[in-house]
Amino acid sequence: MKRFSVLVAVSVIAVALAFGQVQKVRDNPEFVAQRVLLEKWIEAEMEFRGLPGLAIAVVYDQEQVWSKGFGFADLEKKTPMTPQTIYRIASVTKTFTSTAILQLRDRGKLQLDDPVAKYLSWFTYKNRFPEGPAVTIRQLLTHTSGLPRESAMPYWTDHKFPTHDEMVALLHSQESIFEPETKYKYSNLGMAILGDVVAAASGQSYESYIVQNILQPLKMTSTSVVPPTGQLPRFATSYGRRLADGTRKIYALLDAKAITPAANMSSTVEDMGRFASLHMREGQNLPGQILKGSTLREMHRAQWVLPGWRSGRGLGFSVRKLSDRVVYGHGGFVGGNRSQISVSPKENVAVIVAINADDGVPEFYADRAMSMLAPVIARLMSPPAVETKADSSWQKYVGTYTDLAGSDAEVMIMKNKLVLYSYSYPPEDDPVENLAELTPEGNNTFRMAGDEGSGELVVFEMGPDGKVVRVKVEENFIYPKK
Repeated sequence: MKRFSVLVAVSVIAVALAFGQVQKVRDNPEFVAQRVLLEKWIEAEMEFRGLPGLAIAVVYDQEQVWSKGFGFADLEKKTPMTPQTIYRIASVTKTFTSTAILQLRDRGKLQLDDPVAKYLSWFTYKNRFPEGPAVTIRQLLTHTSGLPRESAMPYWTDHKFPTHDEMVALLHSQESIFEPETKYKYSNLGMAILGDVVAAASGQSYESYIVQNILQPLKMTSTSVVPPTGQLPRFATSYGRRLADGTRKIYALLDAKAITPAANMSSTVEDMGRFASLHMREGQNLPGQILKGSTLREMHRAQWVLPGWRSGRGLGFSVRKLSDRVVYGHGGFVGGNRSQISVSPKENVAVIVAINADDGVPEFYADRAMSMLAPVIARLMSPPAVETKADSSWQKYVGTYTDLAGSDAEVMIMKNKLVLYSYSYPPEDDPVENLAELTPEGNNTFRMAGDEGSGELVVFEMGPDGKVVRVKVEENFIYPKK
């Protein structure tokens, strides 16, 4: 217990120090200039597209760096859109359902490769592929179950969603579209069914589980599964697309009923920043750590890659390439509410955007904010570079080596670092691809580090004369070339 208290205290101190650094980012002239440029661009874009309102938050690690509202939460009342305005996060709800599933897996309540029918006796449908495997929890998380996209009702048209009994009854008459784990097919129905798995495995309702195990520990006080009456005045008005005469339809606040685990939650961009911070705790143990770091990494790692090799699905998250970074997150769209949460592990930066109109594209703004602000934040938060000098004793390792098969390798000092270059045949287009940094590990012992390092040991065996006799690289040997 004492050791745990010390770890928590260290973590709290680290967060406090990070907060001080984040304040420096907010005040930094370079960041301010980029932020102002982004603000002006958002304002111009919104005016051009006639959007009613937009809210955005940018988070670095565990701290909000910047948030702002643009335009109006309600056009008629001229209610300003703010970072505290509540909106429907729609399909971003799926990331909460997925977080709950992984919590229950870590607690031993279920396994990801368990058949869904193990937890839900009513889970039956017209299976077009009876020889195929049973649908599993993992397949629902990655949208590879082959189930239809929706329950058999037109609720995205009329906003009349099925009750739970209706969804179950309709499922029995619905056909699978693909054999499980053969194709990606996004499925709100599948994620709704996962909400029932949460309830069955936990022994409590979906809503109470999400509130007690995610929202309360993360202090997400403006986030709800079902909107409480007291928060309704804070909701953004939901607008349809801009019509030819410039008007917009207004949507009533909908209730997704049985589709709740896929689409019903509400939040603010500031609260969603807290959720994003959870998902940037891969290597940390902080108060409110409701998932361990290894589980978070598992959720964010691509489990299914789409044919273009630019995007795929993690466990409940989308994963995609954005310029030179990998971004995980999710988008949401339901009746006048569009949202996006994007996290870049490269810079440890998250961007959350909400727009209260059908024709807004939050990912467009989130991507621009990420490309403009994330590199600046990461650079300002990085510790100052320390000039290192090569150890003079490394000179005895420098030289050309060969193995018994006649393949050569070179040990050299480059940019004050000891490096190992392994030749390949035919030679690679870029020799840097085979360059591994050797970081000291012990007496005549190094570890292959850097982007091209394997993480394994390199041990120089020295003769009585102080010269290298042979070098153990991983489990093989190379010898000084005569």
